[in-house]
Amino acid sequence: MMRTKKKPLVVIVGPTAVGKTLISIELAQCMKGEIVSADSRLLFRGMDIGTAKPTKEEMRGVPHYLIDVADPNEDWSLAVYQREAYSIIDEIHERGNQPFLVGGTGQYIRSILEGWRIPPQSPDFQLRDVLNHWADEIGAEALHERLRCLDPDAANKIDYRNKRRTVRALEVIFKTGHRFSELRRKQTCIYDPIVFGINRPREVLYERIDQRIEQMLDAGWVGEVQRLMAQGYSPELPTMSAIGYREIIQYLKNEITYKEAVILIKRNTRVFVRRQANWFKPDDPRITWFEVSDELKDLLESTLRRRLNEKNE
Repeated sequence: MMRTKKKPLVVIVGPTAVGKTLISIELAQCMKGEIVSADSRLLFRGMDIGTAKPTKEEMRGVPHYLIDVADPNEDWSLAVYQREAYSIIDEIHERGNQPFLVGGTGQYIRSILEGWRIPPQSPDFQLRDVLNHWADEIGAEALHERLRCLDPDAANKIDYRNKRRTVRALEVIFKTGHRFSELRRKQTCIYDPIVFGINRPREVLYERIDQRIEQMLDAGWVGEVQRLMAQGYSPELPTMSAIGYREIIQYLKNEITYKEAVILIKRNTRVFVRRQANWFKPDDPRITWFEVSDELKDLLESTLRRRLNEKNE
């Protein structure tokens, strides 16, 4: 589709628990905004407490998209996410409203900002099973080293403990004959993005993470995992290996104590925050960073209005 003038896309990024949800809703309320989630954990129904999914009350009447669109046993590839996000963003523009892309899943954000050309790649479940068995035999770290030998760039972006992503990268390599990293070719973004990064001092962020995890547990996170398992969702599903869910499953299987599960969830979430920083770097010229403060909403709103006016001139 030919575009004579690119339409603006507001993008809000930052680490988990920093406060992206609240500030994006406040901005959308005063900017005729609609929010497209860029959080891979929010896609799945029934996974509410452990993903800090915003409630209808918290959404404050602002339309949200790509939340609760799949069951936990459905496979949502990056290509599917990008296609759906493009379609929704264009529909928001057609209504004369302002789309906001908000979340902390780096590859989702980058696939839109950098216009990745992701070739449609249907899962090869037989090959995937072989790779999973191989991982069980040699261990996740050794499997990751095999990936590093074939595709160092992909290995650098995938944590060795994330067996699912390592297997997926090897699956693509063996099936296509191309490096996984090469298949995500950068193109020009089809929108005119305005990217805001939200941050807090690291120790403050860690404290917020610990508090939020305790609140999730008090709200019934363990019960949520029990319900999902009772509904027949296997603990081996990729979605059930998300941080928090896998540790609670270990607890429910009596592999670790409740106290150990809580410690692991907090520790692994901090590791995740550090990995997020590789996607959203402080020196990325595309991102204008803001520290959270009492004036943040007003500052972001005034900055956004000025940027939008400049683009309309």
